[in-house]
Amino acid sequence: MTRALPEPTYRRFVAGIGTLSLRPFDLTEDVTTLHGWVTQPYARYWGLLTASRADVYAEYLRIERSGHHRAFLGEHDGRPAFLMERYEPAYDAVGGTYDVAPGDIGMHVLVAPPVARISGFTGAVFETILDSLFRDPLVDRIVVEPDVRNTKIQALNERMGFRKHSIVDLPDKQAWLSFCTRDQYAEATRMNEAG
Repeated sequence: MTRALPEPTYRRFVAGIGTLSLRPFDLTEDVTTLHGWVTQPYARYWGLLTASRADVYAEYLRIERSGHHRAFLGEHDGRPAFLMERYEPAYDAVGGTYDVAPGDIGMHVLVAPPVARISGFTGAVFETILDSLFRDPLVDRIVVEPDVRNTKIQALNERMGFRKHSIVDLPDKQAWLSFCTRDQYAEATRMNEAG
């Protein structure tokens, strides 16, 4: 008998892409998949290139037990395709670099290596994540802190409405602290749809 995975907490259909969904990360079922992603060179900014499967398990067990940080596995048409972490900045190192406001939520994202290239896929994943976060009425602003060297994610952040605030020193990296409000995201979405 196979174990049932958690039900999606958010799902959306994107024309030309398919169905994208988010469900709670399952330590038993998802660690091997995630280990395969975070140990690939493209995921170097994730900081787990040399991690063992046990290391990844320990990290996501810590996240699960924290009470202020949650991981979600994203699926594309029912297959694992991305990871999203949602965290409360006040309990994270980034919270010591700026004045945390009520309604702030932190986010990390990692897209799996593609099985086949799909035009617009990463943007659709990002919109799915932001839509799911802003669906929570208590979330007013999303906080990200990508490594200063990770120009690809910075460009995607900007396209989705994030504004760079400042370069901050975190325990494991120098990062661009950036914010996106509901209004900034709505405006970016309108601009992206207009072409």
